[in-house]
Amino acid sequence: VLNVVHGDKVAVDAILTHPLVHAISFVGSSDIANYVYQTGAAHGKRVQAMGGAKNHGIVLPDADMDQVIKDLTGAAFGSAGERCMALPVVVPVGQKTAEELRERLVAEIPTLRLGVSTDAGAHYGPVVTAQHKARVEGWIEKGVQEGAELVVDGRGYSLQGHENGYFIGPSLFDHVTPEMESYKEEIFGPVLQIVRAASFEEALSLPSKHQYGNGVAIFTQNGRAARDFAARVNVGMVGINVPIPVPVAYHTFGGWKRSAFGDTNQHGMEGVKFWTKVKTVTARWPDSELEHADSSFVIPTMG
Repeated sequence: VLNVVHGDKVAVDAILTHPLVHAISFVGSSDIANYVYQTGAAHGKRVQAMGGAKNHGIVLPDADMDQVIKDLTGAAFGSAGERCMALPVVVPVGQKTAEELRERLVAEIPTLRLGVSTDAGAHYGPVVTAQHKARVEGWIEKGVQEGAELVVDGRGYSLQGHENGYFIGPSLFDHVTPEMESYKEEIFGPVLQIVRAASFEEALSLPSKHQYGNGVAIFTQNGRAARDFAARVNVGMVGINVPIPVPVAYHTFGGWKRSAFGDTNQHGMEGVKFWTKVKTVTARWPDSELEHADSSFVIPTMG
């Protein structure tokens, strides 16, 4: 039975506290995910609560730049950036890598096409509401105020015939730093930020230290560097030359830190574990004659 209930905090709190609700699965912002987890768990419920994300893409100097540009534009701007596995931060390692990446992105971004859902040639469409459009544009302005370089400004985009639509063109920042609020928080829109790193270790530390730990990707042709990165990075899902590291459904899906609350992931056997309860039955069907005749039929009670 699927029952759709519309409501706000009143309806949510009713679900979180009702004695007949035994398990709760949530996806949303981290603050609300934390609230859902804390409140549900306090009422004895099993809770998995997925929060926000700020996924990073690390680009090493030996990466296939043609593939990187293709992957980045799709992962950063696809679905208007409104997905938890979007890739809104790219970290080029070294000055030469950063300059080439920037130059190639500036050339590629104008080729992206915005459109409505019936436009098969569109790369992405509008954001979800007028309020969210204003929020994303507010984050763009915040980045400018913080001193990041706005290389491509997607604000003010208008689609002919849909002038009142909630469209935002692809936006690109360079020289973003970890101290900026626009880097720390999830923008959830078609905005890509370049955070330059001087070394592999610096690049590794950026997603590892970030408050979110949903997904991360590394682009390289060096297997040793990829394995080292995957083993050491403090993030729940890692892609190696895969820009959106969403595993197939029989593997688990879930992040770390403020990207996920609860002790089980979604999908795969972790999902089965969450939605089921283990019942262990120990039984014996004694035949009195056999039991008395052969002591091996007796279940031991002492270890």
